[in-house]
Amino acid sequence: MTGTSAQAAQGKRANAPKRPRHVPQRTCVACHQVKPKRELLRIVRTPEGHVEMDPTGKKSGRGAYLCATRSCWAIALKKKRLEQELETTISEEDRAALEAYAATLPQPEAAPRVVAAASERSP
Repeated sequence: MTGTSAQAAQGKRANAPKRPRHVPQRTCVACHQVKPKRELLRIVRTPEGHVEMDPTGKKSGRGAYLCATRSCWAIALKKKRLEQELETTISEEDRAALEAYAATLPQPEAAPRVVAAASERSP
């Protein structure tokens, strides 16, 4: 069998367009936006019971995802959404470490305000 006939036998077309690569999606526990996994930050409850950042996304334990903005972190910590998702109580030292990390994150970009020109205003 030749290469093309072997592909035809397997149901593959020689000139078929390539499918787009699958991108894993995750949901932020604070704002509930679905984003690609790589855009979110993973927080994990380790088997020892500690809650910490998981920059590689590969630590063992129960994980939760947050956007890389201070507002999402503030909501998740203040409303105890991380504790709900991770099914644990976050210790004071773990909470302090997470709050210190959150302080390094950027503020969300505010929507630009549109100011009407003087000629567009009615008297």
